[in-house]
Amino acid sequence: MTRIAICAPATAITRDHAEALDDLIAAEFPEHTATFHEQCFASHGHFAGPDLMRLEALLECANDPAFDAVWFAKGGYGSNRIAEAAIARMNASAKSKTYVGFSDCGYLLAALYRNGIGQPVHGSMPVSARSEYGRDAVRRVLKWFGGDASGLEPSLDGQTPVVAFNLITLAMLINTPLMPDLSGHVVMVEEVSEHLYSVDRLFFSLAGTLPRLAGLRLGTVNAVPENDREFGQEAEDIAKFWCARAGIPYLGRAQIGHDAGNMIVPFGLASPAGRV
Repeated sequence: MTRIAICAPATAITRDHAEALDDLIAAEFPEHTATFHEQCFASHGHFAGPDLMRLEALLECANDPAFDAVWFAKGGYGSNRIAEAAIARMNASAKSKTYVGFSDCGYLLAALYRNGIGQPVHGSMPVSARSEYGRDAVRRVLKWFGGDASGLEPSLDGQTPVVAFNLITLAMLINTPLMPDLSGHVVMVEEVSEHLYSVDRLFFSLAGTLPRLAGLRLGTVNAVPENDREFGQEAEDIAKFWCARAGIPYLGRAQIGHDAGNMIVPFGLASPAGRV
């Protein structure tokens, strides 16, 4: 059994989202328990409550020994505003937990990884449980919590450390106190709702700042807005171009992204046997 605490470090979910996850767990994963922090439903402008409320909720979930894992409810934007303060106040219980999320919550995953706190994991979030489209991605995470390794990104070999990020999140992490040392890692990136020229610009930033990597894999780049002119390169062409310029081995595609096919990537060395 995995005892899961759910909080929203960035943007809010609705009670319908929570009920959808509760129903899915009751029907298919009764061995798990999920507890939604009340903060998940708060609203303060763009955010799921003011920064201090989101910080305190995250710490209550992370520092409580009654929970095995913290599952971030939704991305959006905002986890970067509380990540550094959260790391400074995490206790011994927090250091033994698994933390699951992606997209904007990559800021927190990066900070946890940099500081050796728990097991950060790229994976889909509870917000997707309400749609038939997203439920399979949520099931993948719940199965993994139970030790089923079938949802791991297929290229993981257990020999080379890996991380996975939304492209713009990774670019924004550079030269901040949240950025881990990625030397020798395979870095997987994905993006959503960005023009291709913006994808190119983000790769330009990363190509000049990332350390010596073991390689880069490109996940899904979807919901690309129409522009007034064609960029002239597709997303994979862009990735190959900047990897070649930076001397980073391009290793092909990764099965991660803002879609139902989003696979699980534990940061560091992934265990082939399921949950680490």
